[in-house]
Amino acid sequence: MHEYLEAIGFSGLKFRKHLKMLLSDVEESYDHEEIVPFALDMDWCERRKEYGETIGISIFGELDENSKFEKNFYVPYLRGTGITSYADVTVEKRMENEMYVGICEDPKVEISLIFHLQNVMEYKKRQKEGELRSSSATLTLSGLSNEGTILLPIQKTEVEEKSGLEESRNRMMLLSAARSGDQKAMETLTLEDMELYSKVSKRLATEDILSIVDTYFMPYGVECDCYSIMGIITAMRETVNELTEQEVYILTLYVNELQFDICVPKHNVFGEPAIGRRFRGIIWLQGKINF
Repeated sequence: MHEYLEAIGFSGLKFRKHLKMLLSDVEESYDHEEIVPFALDMDWCERRKEYGETIGISIFGELDENSKFEKNFYVPYLRGTGITSYADVTVEKRMENEMYVGICEDPKVEISLIFHLQNVMEYKKRQKEGELRSSSATLTLSGLSNEGTILLPIQKTEVEEKSGLEESRNRMMLLSAARSGDQKAMETLTLEDMELYSKVSKRLATEDILSIVDTYFMPYGVECDCYSIMGIITAMRETVNELTEQEVYILTLYVNELQFDICVPKHNVFGEPAIGRRFRGIIWLQGKINF
């Protein structure tokens, strides 16, 4: 059973027979189907059904010459909104099944963002037709979370906010230069990191880390596309899983200058979410490449 089914309102699935009934519902009464030719007698197929506003389940499998569908794997999803990044994205196939991950090198985050690719079928079509190299693309990220905590915002003056943005922009330019091989930029970044470590160490003696760090984006566990995040809530809405009637929050977060949506079950959120407050939790990162 997929770990993040709970994130989209399926926390009551405890037995395999219930999961089979759910997947049969997706397979037989799907909202959307995409097919990519694979061989003379076989096609790749994705069937997708939404159980609420922008949340649903995708099933991937094979179609034989008699249009018989053979399921391989399934994933819950949240369709994100807006544009998260304009940075270049590379795509790699996982070892198991026909699952793919995207890798985004956005300098705002300082790490390689690895995410589960949502629009696999579109990617495979373009790959088959040889249209990948010539196309420019943007990226829309989203995340699924099973639980989270709401934190109060850090109070800042207007001068502190402007100063923070300027420092962030300067650091981003230095990172881009360092990745291009600029030795001076590498040395400057090393000195800045040492100075930052010294400042934070002194403040931790009298302050809590959550009153110092505004947002963060860190890899979590052994899965390459899972992250521990803390972000500022810039928009929020509630939706209901039409099958289970469980309520979920869809929060738009601002994390390390990236903006994306996450989905989390309402009953597993500790605290009251509101615009300006912060969300902290573990997410499974997904993304759609907008070709």
